[in-house]
Amino acid sequence: MNTNFSRFIGVLTLVALAQSARAELKWEQTSVDLRPAFNDKQAVAHFKYENVGNTPVHFKSVHASCGCTTAQTQNEQVAPGQKGEITATFNIGGRTGTQVKTVTVQTDDPERSSIVLTLKAVITPLLEFQPTLVYWQNGEEPKPKIITAKANKDAAIKKLDVSSSTPDFTAKVDPGSAPNEFRISVQPRDTTKAVYATLTIKPDSPANTGNMFSAAARVMPSAPASKSTLSTIRHDLTTPAATAASPSQ
Repeated sequence: MNTNFSRFIGVLTLVALAQSARAELKWEQTSVDLRPAFNDKQAVAHFKYENVGNTPVHFKSVHASCGCTTAQTQNEQVAPGQKGEITATFNIGGRTGTQVKTVTVQTDDPERSSIVLTLKAVITPLLEFQPTLVYWQNGEEPKPKIITAKANKDAAIKKLDVSSSTPDFTAKVDPGSAPNEFRISVQPRDTTKAVYATLTIKPDSPANTGNMFSAAARVMPSAPASKSTLSTIRHDLTTPAATAASPSQ
């Protein structure tokens, strides 16, 4: 009995020691939202952690989801009570809109050996257009149609220069109904023939380094005759003209 009891106490002691000797990384946040300025080249996220266990944690690997993002940790080993961070750097390039990048971290933390860190960057372009294409049906009245250009509020754009790739369209720029907004009025010279043009738009922002934007204007081709119309035309061409009635005898 005494032997069994001693064994039982020994097992409990080992279990208690195993439970007390643990490694655990606690993350301050695993997702970061960023809004870089329109002329920023990079978006950088900091994922902070702390080892709240009582044994060291070792990083096995840190991998970003794509080549446009890099990630690095301050330490290969995190001692008990030690804090640190993983830095994820997203190279923006010419990307705009919402960009989501991830970093997968592998450690020897028995409670959570793998974790995915998420960087979300919302990149506002220098200019946004609505719509990007204006068009007229063949034969439609050639009235002006409007493209609204909304400028980034930090860009300090005072005016836009707009030119058409063909003389078939003219473009005029006026202030919009809201701050940092412009109205581009596009008008065709003729809508009786199909034509397509690229509108080149250049802002005067001091932050702009020669970048130009584009929209499009088009007069649609005339609609092809419907099947029923073609059938009627063919019938008229193949049916002889009606014979005149004979005069009464």
